Amino acid sequence: MRVLVAEDERVLADTVAEGLRRLSMAVDVVYDGASAIERLGVNRYDVAVLDRDMPGATGDEVCRWVTESGSGTKVLLLTAAAGIRDRVEGLGLGADDYLTKPFAFAELVARLQALSRRSGPALPPVLEQDGVVLDVARHTASRDGQILSLSPKEFAVLHVLLRAGGRVVSAEDLLEQAWDENTDPFTNTVRMTVMTLRRKLGDPPVIHTVPRAGYRLGS
Repeated sequence: MRVLVAEDERVLADTVAEGLRRLSMAVDVVYDGASAIERLGVNRYDVAVLDRDMPGATGDEVCRWVTESGSGTKVLLLTAAAGIRDRVEGLGLGADDYLTKPFAFAELVARLQALSRRSGPALPPVLEQDGVVLDVARHTASRDGQILSLSPKEFAVLHVLLRAGGRVVSAEDLLEQAWDENTDPFTNTVRMTVMTLRRKLGDPPVIHTVPRAGYRLGS
């Protein structure tokens, strides 16, 4: 899942982003609405978390921009206003969900996962192929019953490959879906992550390199 967090309370924004990254999400952070619109115009996000009271452009204005752009990005509005009228108003702007501050991090994660499932074809909560099992909600992975100790990026790459259902995934697509915008696209980070993931999955190999095309998961 790739997420944009737009929140002018920097400590909150950075804390949320760090927590989401530990759950293998690719997260970009901005602190004002104008920057949010700029990022949304350049990158493809599954979900945008928008504070309603941001400088530059309010969360409401950014939400309206997302709706009119037709990008398909889901919007979760954050606000300190807890009244029903405020929630109805936010949803009326085109937001897909609404969360009041203060909020529990676990609830934010659950709402993001629910929105991500709605952003594309429905997928089962547990993905399985060739003995590899990945439980996104519990953030666990195993092969043939053996629990795997994966880094957040290894987990994210495995998730993308499992979602592909045996189709080839290019290195560029892996980079876009599993890393944030601060990653240098000319590094070998994708190749190195796939290499360590392949080693942890063990034999026989289930991740195959397709020359000049990318990677696929399958026997």
